[in-house]
Amino acid sequence: MRLYRSYILLHKPFGVLSQFTPELPGQRTLAEFNIPDDLYAAGRLDGDSEGLLLLTNDGIFIKKLLEPGRGHERTYLI
Repeated sequence: MRLYRSYILLHKPFGVLSQFTPELPGQRTLAEFNIPDDLYAAGRLDGDSEGLLLLTNDGIFIKKLLEPGRGHERTYLI
């Protein structure tokens, strides 16, 4: 267990799931990027999209970031 908080910004490529285990055989996942075991994605990007993904072990930060009542601006490019 780490005693410090870690943050990684990863450009998730197209075709990679925003999780560490595949849902179906042959699917690409975050596991191929050798990310430390205690980091989790703060949010999700669909497998058929690409973009910036934040991974962290800071659960309080993730909760603040994703909690709907906190209402912060989000921008999506389509």
